[in-house]
Amino acid sequence: MKKNIKQLSAIFLSMALALSTTACGGNATSASSSAETSSEAASKTAAESSAANTEKEASETSAADSTDATVTYPLTVTDQLGREVTIEKEPESLVSGYYITTSLMIALGLDEKLVGVEAKADTRNIYKLSAPEILDLPSVGTAKEFDLEGCASLKPDLVIVPAKLKDSIPAMEELGLTVLAVKPENQDLLFDAIDLIDQATNTVSEGEKLKSYITDSLENLEKTLSAAENTPSVYLGGNSALLETAGPAMYQSSLIEHAKGTNAAAEISDSYWAEVSYEQILSWNPDYIVLASDASYTTDSVLGDSALADCTAVKDGHVVKLPDDIEALDSPVPGSFLGSIYLASVLHPDLVSEEDYQKTASDFYETFYGFTPEVNAQ
Repeated sequence: MKKNIKQLSAIFLSMALALSTTACGGNATSASSSAETSSEAASKTAAESSAANTEKEASETSAADSTDATVTYPLTVTDQLGREVTIEKEPESLVSGYYITTSLMIALGLDEKLVGVEAKADTRNIYKLSAPEILDLPSVGTAKEFDLEGCASLKPDLVIVPAKLKDSIPAMEELGLTVLAVKPENQDLLFDAIDLIDQATNTVSEGEKLKSYITDSLENLEKTLSAAENTPSVYLGGNSALLETAGPAMYQSSLIEHAKGTNAAAEISDSYWAEVSYEQILSWNPDYIVLASDASYTTDSVLGDSALADCTAVKDGHVVKLPDDIEALDSPVPGSFLGSIYLASVLHPDLVSEEDYQKTASDFYETFYGFTPEVNAQ
């Protein structure tokens, strides 16, 4: 937010200088300014400068208000299933049944309030690096097998779950749990999820800082990539198999778009990983094949797959895997924008370097997760 305020200040300073220059120019071109006396021009300039200052102050006040907002309880929010949920008091104990929200809670500084997390938390490197105490917390299961009774026994003030668990929410509420559901399937919905959780937990200031960092990073990337001469097509292979991919409805598609690429599977209408055939991949003939961070197969296996020998990406050796040394950057975690920066370094190496990705990743995790990572591209 400070950066935005500085940008506004620069804009208003430029306006004031422009007005001053116009006033000086008017003395030299008396034919166009004879109707104004010098005192009238000075008064007008002063009034415009005053108005600019007032607008600047209002903008700075608004920015400050947005980051310093204090939440009052009881608080009613609308989750990402459209449910109105009332939170009676500021939550002091939290359960996260979804790795997306667990990662987000760490970024918001809420990890010490967690009393339960999703299954397999001990496999997530980001927890080990940023909040190792999470590894010892009780598991509440997965979206497929959520432990209702186990969750209730932890007596949390607030439970955050993925929207996939919508059918289980009534049973959770019968057990006296206050539940919010999230569905961050694109950049806007990720920001909505941040807003939802930071309001519910009285961490609005932290949420605004996080969103500003992500927004600034993506805007800078977009500006840099505006000089790109082409938009390569990208096929994104799924976690479990190469013959699974993400269509436009999935978050992974926006990752490609932010890197100034096009999703080769743009015709796919599925809202989850879609099964495809070799024939479809060959018909799309992508310039690049990108493997999901958690892919169970390797780039070498794709390059050596005889069924793809005629694919442009394979012939050119343009097969890469998204980084996974910290967390899966092809999923809608707060750090997912880094996946776009990394992918941009692959698609447009003349404009974005691997070092750019590494520096941004290091700064991001130091700022919001409190550790200095050893960032390694794949």
